[in-house]
Amino acid sequence: MSDHATTPEPAAKEKVDTSVPASARIWNYWLGGKDNYPVDEAAGDAYAGAFPGIVTIARSSRAYLRRSIRYLVEVEGVRQFLDVGTGLPTADNTHQVAQRSAPEARIVYVDNDPMVLAHARALLYSAPEGATAYVDASLYDPERILEAAARTLDLSKPTALILSGILGHVGDYDQARDIVRRLLAGLPSGSFLNINDGSRGTDPDYERAQDAYNETGAVPYFLRPVDQIEGYFEGLDLVDPGVVSVPLWHPDEDADTPKPIGQHGGLGRKP
Repeated sequence: MSDHATTPEPAAKEKVDTSVPASARIWNYWLGGKDNYPVDEAAGDAYAGAFPGIVTIARSSRAYLRRSIRYLVEVEGVRQFLDVGTGLPTADNTHQVAQRSAPEARIVYVDNDPMVLAHARALLYSAPEGATAYVDASLYDPERILEAAARTLDLSKPTALILSGILGHVGDYDQARDIVRRLLAGLPSGSFLNINDGSRGTDPDYERAQDAYNETGAVPYFLRPVDQIEGYFEGLDLVDPGVVSVPLWHPDEDADTPKPIGQHGGLGRKP
């Protein structure tokens, strides 16, 4: 572990509940990870049985995250990242992608899932020129997140705020927008908002599968119309091509012709 990494804050008091499927663990399963339990695999298999395209959505979301971080580093010159709702460590985490191009990049991860916290040290390996840190905090407490992030990041400098597949867990859309607004309020001009989330209105099979999952007792995730995802970027300058289905956002030149899926994302610059 780099000397520039900071130790995770004290673990949450609650233990990992292995009797109920958890979205972070199911997502990890769809990405090919091993940090999950039989209950998560069963839920993931049931979901994929109803809608096989969910694995493509999970992997396309991850690929979008890689491309957007690379863009932020190489094109926009961003060197600080605040990744809220990071989920379980897997291949090409934010710090790995950013520091591949800019070893001096500094990254703060935020989550309050006990299992993510247990695996947090995997997120703390940093290039010696940069830094990574993990904060145990709730998405619903933006001011606490910003206060803790400031121990590692210089929040007077442009920072990329990443909210990947997390805002759908906030049931009330106005509350989700308020969380985004409050997080951005603590970041300076020239910072970026990076969102990708499940979208409604593009794939009825996806919508039916997600609605059925939400009825299982697991933490629900709400697909939102594309115009609501666009609403998170109000007041920001959208980076071309705007909010689009994630495979269509700056696809790799050697990739097959991308096809739209029910996952939309984009980047916005704070004026």
